[in-house]
Amino acid sequence: MNDSHFDLFDLPVQFALDTPTLERAYRTVQAQVHPDRFAAAADAQKRIAMQWATRTNEAYQTLRDPLKRAAYLLALRGVDLGAENNTAMEPAFLMQQIEWREDIEDAAAAKNFGALEALLARLSDEERARLAKLAALLDSGADQAAAEAVRQLMFIERVMAEAAAQIERLDG
Repeated sequence: MNDSHFDLFDLPVQFALDTPTLERAYRTVQAQVHPDRFAAAADAQKRIAMQWATRTNEAYQTLRDPLKRAAYLLALRGVDLGAENNTAMEPAFLMQQIEWREDIEDAAAAKNFGALEALLARLSDEERARLAKLAALLDSGADQAAAEAVRQLMFIERVMAEAAAQIERLDG
């Protein structure tokens, strides 16, 4: 159980993954370790099967999400994101984040669905562009810059969640 998530699915240890290949590998491993296959087994075997099924699900969830995959890849390389306590960001990014949050507040106060949806679309485009840059950083071995990019993308995801929550609140 100490193998990496990539090893579990027999995938190369890299950021770029072929999603259909990951899904096929997941289904193959899951079919081998699913607890239903061990229904008639001894309790110890059932527990082990449950542990493997849980690990398989966690590994799949990590690798299928680009941001989680990047953070995991950096952890494998010994890079601590320090996401909980390292909130230092480029001033320009901090200003952009403040603007996004103000845009959310203004649009929500005005009950402007269109503005919120447009902001969500811009944030999604920003996320996509930053993920492409993150891939290049990881491929080039620029791990510290990649860690900074991951932290920024985490902030962007939070802002996107805030915008989506405001849309839901106004819709409800």
